[in-house]
Parts: sequence; C-alpha cells; structure tokens
Amino acid sequence: MSKHRILLVDDERSTLDAMSRFLKRRFDVTAADDGAVAVEYIKNNDYDLVLTDLRMPGCDGMSVLDAALNKSPAMLCIILSAYGTVESAVNAVKRGAFDFVMKPVNLEQLTLIIDRALATRQLQSENHQLRQQLSRENRAVPMIGQSAVMQPITDLIRQVAPSRTTVLLTGESGTGKEVMARALHDFSGRSGKFVPVHCAALPEALLESELFGHEKGAFTGAVETRAGRFELASGGTLFLDEIGEITPSTQVKLLRVLENRTFERLGGAETLQCDCRIVAATNRDLEKMVAENTFREDLYYRLNVINIHLPGLRERRDDIPLLVKHFMDMICKDNSRPLLKITPAAMSALEQYSYPGNIRELRNIVERMVVLARNDTLELEDVPPYVRDASSEFKSNNNATENTPAISLKNPVKELDMAGNERKLIEQALAAANGNRTRAAEILGISRRTLHRRLNEYAVSSDESKEQ
Repeated sequence: MSKHRILLVDDERSTLDAMSRFLKRRFDVTAADDGAVAVEYIKNNDYDLVLTDLRMPGCDGMSVLDAALNKSPAMLCIILSAYGTVESAVNAVKRGAFDFVMKPVNLEQLTLIIDRALATRQLQSENHQLRQQLSRENRAVPMIGQSAVMQPITDLIRQVAPSRTTVLLTGESGTGKEVMARALHDFSGRSGKFVPVHCAALPEALLESELFGHEKGAFTGAVETRAGRFELASGGTLFLDEIGEITPSTQVKLLRVLENRTFERLGGAETLQCDCRIVAATNRDLEKMVAENTFREDLYYRLNVINIHLPGLRERRDDIPLLVKHFMDMICKDNSRPLLKITPAAMSALEQYSYPGNIRELRNIVERMVVLARNDTLELEDVPPYVRDASSEFKSNNNATENTPAISLKNPVKELDMAGNERKLIEQALAAANGNRTRAAEILGISRRTLHRRLNEYAVSSDESKEQ
C-alpha cells in the first residue's frame, strides 16, 4: 500500500528537518522552507495533507492553506504556530483547516492528529457516494418547514453536516434545536451514534461523570468503571444541550477536550482520545454571559465556530400548517386512532397564535386537540380557548390596521406623515404582528430599517415593540 503524501512547510530549517525525518518513517514527505515554493508545489502536485507553519515571511500559512483549498476543497490542512491564540485557531478552522497545533510540537501527538485527519478523509470518501445519492434525491432535512426563513437554515445544514466542525445552535426554548442537531448527525455520514446530554438536568458532579466517565472507586457509589458520553459518541455526534448552564469548572474541562481532543475519566490516569463531532445548543445569550464573566470567552469561541440560529415559530407562520399536519398524523398513530382532518377555521386560529413556547407548545396543543376530539375532524371549538382568544385579538388588530389610510410602497414614510397618524399606524401594525418588526414592516409596506428608524424617533419602548 502506497504511503500518504504530505507537504511539510516551515521557514525554520532545523524544525523542518526534524519533523521531516520523523514523519518520513510513515509518510511520503515533501519539505518546503518557503510559503511561495509550497504554493507552487501544491499547484503542480497532489498531496493528501498539507502541514504548514502559520507565520512565515512573504507567503504565510494562511496563503498556503488558501492555495490548497482552492485546488481541492477537500484537502486536509493542519496549521502549526508558536504564537497561536484562540482567535487565530478559530480563524484557521473557519478558513478550512482541519486542526490548529501549537509549537513546540509533540511529534507523537502530531502523528495522532494526522492519523485522525486521514481517517476522517477516508470516512468522507466512503460516504461521498451516499451524499451524492441523497443530493440527487433531494432528500428533505428532517425538520418540518418550507418557509423563506427556514430555507437558508436547511441549506446550511447540508453544507456544514459533512464536516467535523463544532456547531452552536441558538434560539428560544422549543424551537427544535435537538431536531436540528440530529439532522446534522444524519447528514454527516458519521458511523457512530448520536448521543445527547442535557446539561441543565444534571448536577455538576454527575454531569462530569456522564461526560467523561469514571473509574471504579472514583467516588462513593462508583462500583464499576463506566464509559462517559464522549466515549459513547466516538465516531458519531455528541449533543450538549443547554450548554450555558454548565459550571465554570466543567467549562475548563470541556475547553480542554475541544482544544486537545483528549480527556481522562474521573479517578483515572489514562488519557483517552476524543473522536466525536460536538454540537452544542443554548437558549441563553452566551455573548452577554461572557461579558458578565459567567461563561469563558475562550470556550465560547471554540463552540461558536459555526452558529445556526433557529427562529421562533411566530417568525415562520407559513410552516404552521405543515407542522400541525405532521403532529396530527404522528399523534393519531401513537394513539392508534384513524387520521383526522382539520377545518380551515381551526387551522386559521392555530396560525394566528403567537406560541411563546414555539414548536413544543404547538405539539402539545395539537396533542390535546387530537386526544379530546369527538369526531374525525378538528373544529374551531377543539382549539384551546386561550388560543382562540389570542387569535381573535390578532384578527381585531389586523382589521384595525387594514382600516387605516392606505400606504403605498412609493414613499410610505411621507404618506404616513401626511395621514397625520403615523405612530398610531405603527403601533397597530406591531400589535397585529405580535411585536415582530419584520412582519409589521410588511403590513405597513415599508422596509424594516425604515420602521426601526421611525421607532427610534418615537422612542417606542421595548414593551411596545419586541426586537425580532
């Protein structure tokens, strides 16, 4: 079997020679002590992996990385640096690097990273045909929704899923973050399991044991050695839900895993390798927590390589009929009853409710309606009273807005001023849109930026207008 071809780039000749001699034991190594020379090598040759120093005169490591990825987006690249920071590491990974390694380099550890990179490439190659087939079939991402706001998100899933990059899912509670995490795993091609951990549900001591495992006798009640979730997710995806709830000490340990891909079981001395893709989720504002010193900044940057924000259900009302039908069929099947229909009036009431609990609340409402249904069609009377009342208020506000002077798209702000009741119109539009500024701007026929400027002029409070 032929050796893997590696291009090694470093302007320090002694470092280059030492690394080259060590790696040549297992690999076919080409060495270059100049970034520009390395770029020419890349143009004229094929390599399995490029290993380059970051800081070099003239053509630096990022330029070498770009040249490699321009030739082949699937090219494996590892960046080396003695001056690395969290920001530079994140930037390198965002640009397409497989990993970022600090100097001085532990050659044995570097070999493990190279092996992991090549194994990942092999796995991606084996699953390439499967992904092509899925693409040809236009297989839907397993998240119900065809609204305009959801299409970029589903496209992003397809793009990000095959990589090993850490993903941070943000959004309100009940928006479907675990469903999204499972979609990322399903489309990743990874052969391991999807392993979820709900960080907020476990006390600190138990959470660490769940994540890292423990040795027999590590603490009272540890009667046997137990593998943690990092081990169970090997080759798969580890989903860390409610990541904003973990304690500072657990944050430190998690940061080490993300940086070095290694950990030890509680009470153990053996260093274990972490070979899982990490997806984290939170409904909290981690940037604000970083500013308040309640969440580590370096951990935040490690988690937030790719951020996917999930909108609230009120921002994707076009998806409500699809979700209602999905939940109706699923709940009917679970309860062994014939599939039900729903009247337009009942569906309209469900579409106009604001759903503070998002998709989770919609599912609970539909389940209640299905379980209590007395015939084969869900009527308006089957909709919970509080949903009907809120929907009636929505219609009332919407009708009030429709009865106000017409606003054209030509010069809406000027015509609003001429009408003499601009603030009233804006307040009615916001009420009709349940505080959603984007929807309110659509109702008014003006841009969201114009609406935002007018709100500032009128100093509308946050109680009157919710930022969406």
